[in-house]
Amino acid sequence: MRQAPSESVSPEAERSASGARGNESASARSARVRVGRTGRPHRKQVVELKLNAGQRLLFYLMVGLIHLLSLLPDFLLYPIGIAVGWLTFLLDKRHVSIGMRNLAIAFPERSEAERRRILRASYVNLGRSGAEYVRLAGFFAKRFRRKVSYHRFEYWAEIQRRYPGKGVLVLSAHFGNFELLLAAHALHGHQISLVHHTQRFLAGDALMSFVRERAGVRIIRKHAAARAVLKALREGELVGIPFDQNAKRSEAVFVPFFNEIAATSSGLARLAALSGAPVAPVFIVRQPDQRSHVIEIHDEIPLQRSADAEADVIENTRRFVRAIETIVRRYPEQFLWMHRRYRTRPRREDPPIYDA
Repeated sequence: MRQAPSESVSPEAERSASGARGNESASARSARVRVGRTGRPHRKQVVELKLNAGQRLLFYLMVGLIHLLSLLPDFLLYPIGIAVGWLTFLLDKRHVSIGMRNLAIAFPERSEAERRRILRASYVNLGRSGAEYVRLAGFFAKRFRRKVSYHRFEYWAEIQRRYPGKGVLVLSAHFGNFELLLAAHALHGHQISLVHHTQRFLAGDALMSFVRERAGVRIIRKHAAARAVLKALREGELVGIPFDQNAKRSEAVFVPFFNEIAATSSGLARLAALSGAPVAPVFIVRQPDQRSHVIEIHDEIPLQRSADAEADVIENTRRFVRAIETIVRRYPEQFLWMHRRYRTRPRREDPPIYDA
C-alpha cells in the first residue's frame, strides 16, 4: 500500500475560509468556498422511508447500541473490528466462495494462496470500516475530520471553471471505507448528494440514512433519482454514484470489468449526457497506518459524444468501469470482493458464474 501523496490537503486546511490560507493555493481556497455550497440549508432525502412500529423500534435500538459502542476508545474499537473481520472471513463460507471466484476472474495470474490473502485483508478492512462506522454513527463523529485528508482538492475549482453551473457526477465504488468518503466530505462543509438504492432491511437502511444525513449527506433514492439528480446538478452540487454493483438486466449494459463481462447500470452515462456534467472518479484510500485516509480526486473521464446515443452510453460506461478497475488493481485489499458482480449474464442461457 502507498503512503498519502505529498500534496494532500489536510483537513485542518479545509475547516474554515480563514484557516491556514498561507499554505494553500488560490484555486484550493476558491474550491473550498464554492464546491458543493449552495447557500441553502441542507436538504433531507427526496423520499422518506416509511417504517412500521416494529421496524422503527429496531431502528432506535440500533442507534442506541451504536452510540453505546462508540463510547469505547479507539484502542479497543479497532481490535474488535479487526477480530470481527477475521471471524467473518473464517465463518462466512458463501461469501468467501463468491470473493474467491471474483478474485480468480480478476487476477488469474496470482496463486490461490495470494488471492485468499487479498480476500482475508478485504474482510479485515471491512472490520476496520465497521469500527469506524460505529464512531461515525455514534459519539465523536467529527474527529474524522482529522483523519481524512485530500489529494488534489484544488481540482474541484478547476473542473468548476471548466463547467460552470453544471455540478459534478462523482464516480465511486465500495472501496476503502466508502461510508467515510461521503461523510468526511460533508463534515468538511461541502454539500454532496448520494444516489442510494433502498435496502430490503428497512431498519438498517434507515440507520444508514440517519448516519449519512447527520454528517450532511443528502440521500437521493434510486427509484426517484433522475429528476432529483438533474436538479442538484443544475444547482452546481456534487452527486455521488457508487458504480461497482451488479445491475438488473432491464437497466444494464454489458462492459468488461477485469476479465469478464459485467452487467453495469447505464444510468450514469445517461445522466452525464442529459446534464452535460463532468464525471470525476473519487475514492477514499486507507493509508498504511490503517487509521487515516486520503480522498483521491482523479481527472474527469473524457466522454464520447457522437450521433449514436446508445453507442455513447456503452462506451462511456466502459470508461467508468475501467476507472474503478484501475484503483482496485492498485489496492485490491480495499475492495469489496464479496458482491456477486457478475450475477446477471449477457444472455439468459449463459452458465452462471457463481454456485449460489
